[in-house]
Amino acid sequence: MISTPYIAGKSIEVPAASLSDVLNPADHRPFAKIFIAEEKHMKQAIGAAYAAKDAWGATLAGEREHILQRAADELLAATNEVVELLIGEGGSTFGKAHFEVPFAANLVRTIAGEARHVRGDVFPSDVPGMISMSIRRPLGVVAGISPFNFPVILSIKKIAFALAAGNTCVLKPSEETSLVGLKLAEVFERAGLPAGVLNVVPGDGPRMAQVLYDDPRVKLIAFTGSSAVGRMVATECAKRGKRFSLEMGGKSPLIVLKDADVDYAVDTACFGLFIHQGQICMAGSRIIVEAPIYETFLERFVKKAEMMKVGDPRDPHTVIGPLIRSSQCPMIDRKLKEAVAKGARLLTGGKYEGNFYYPTVIADVTPEMAAFRDELFGPVAAVSRATDADHALALANNSTYGLSSAVLTNNMQLAMKFAMELEAGMVHLNGPTVHDEGIVPFGGVKDSGSGREGGRWSLEEMTEVKWVTIQMGRRQYPF
Repeated sequence: MISTPYIAGKSIEVPAASLSDVLNPADHRPFAKIFIAEEKHMKQAIGAAYAAKDAWGATLAGEREHILQRAADELLAATNEVVELLIGEGGSTFGKAHFEVPFAANLVRTIAGEARHVRGDVFPSDVPGMISMSIRRPLGVVAGISPFNFPVILSIKKIAFALAAGNTCVLKPSEETSLVGLKLAEVFERAGLPAGVLNVVPGDGPRMAQVLYDDPRVKLIAFTGSSAVGRMVATECAKRGKRFSLEMGGKSPLIVLKDADVDYAVDTACFGLFIHQGQICMAGSRIIVEAPIYETFLERFVKKAEMMKVGDPRDPHTVIGPLIRSSQCPMIDRKLKEAVAKGARLLTGGKYEGNFYYPTVIADVTPEMAAFRDELFGPVAAVSRATDADHALALANNSTYGLSSAVLTNNMQLAMKFAMELEAGMVHLNGPTVHDEGIVPFGGVKDSGSGREGGRWSLEEMTEVKWVTIQMGRRQYPF
């Protein structure tokens, strides 16, 4: 497989000698070839999107909806091809990959319906005979920067919402999963999307982002990725008066109160942490358990963690596949050893082979430990003991992050207290921290983001609101 930037409706031609190997994270063998774009290619992509913006912005909502619906069909038809890329390029397990593709297709269908919801309001006016209203117009060119972990879903959110709102789009996919981004360009082309409306440019993140910052034709940058990079995006956009939306990192707490069903809590914790080997911003990597059931929970949780199959991501029974890059495992190991040196108990795991980190549980984790504070992006559960519900809430809020959170309890009074007082953009009661749907306001607070992605919230981010008045008859002036 050879892939090059997709600009103005076609893949650009490049010399074979300029192609780079894409390595499979499971075995480090070459999986495919790809061309790493230069700044000039990103400028060409922006130019193509700018040239197409007026025609695409003038299309009827029904036409945009129809193309997006066809794109959902094309994505499902390409399931096997996309799954192959998710596994071979991104290290997804068989189960995760086969979940992501149909979820993304359904997401496209949901967003297609949003094309008809780009609308304004009518306001009562204090001026006789005046009609006062607002309308929403496309921004023009929207840029999306997507991460490696769920490259289909998170790229689709950037692309499809931009298109539904009448914008053209330039996507800069993650360096680790650029093939997936380029495959999506093919999917939308097959769906009948006009040339230039979607452009996909793989390349070095900082260099490509700099072009997006500096070009005034790009009106908004929608970013998903680490908090450190997100802050940089915000700073650079603010310097230029450019819009941005940020969905950044997380250290999401799963709170298990004393009345919770322990077996259900274990199942919920395992799903919310170990899916895609913990490489999810919503992963419930801080597990806070109330004291009366703390040891019972740990015993059962460790037992289930040790049952997780580690290995070949193509095996349908594998739960833990490879981490995306080789630097992750040593980093995780250092922070685990630091936690143990400060008094944490390593109950299982704490070892790795190549890019495979084994499911790991450390107990008695306190806020002074990096394992409590830092996003490890691996299959590591940091479990903390809470003396009571108030202490659990304090521990949960003791974080610079505020993306997702979850509370397991049958006490509705306490559940609603946590829903109101948790410092997180999302709170799930009696479910996992990992959850998403196309029409919800997905996003976080503190270092986890700015703005919301999904439904009408994305449409608001990606359109300009304009106030319009119509004077019926003659207006009376004071002079």
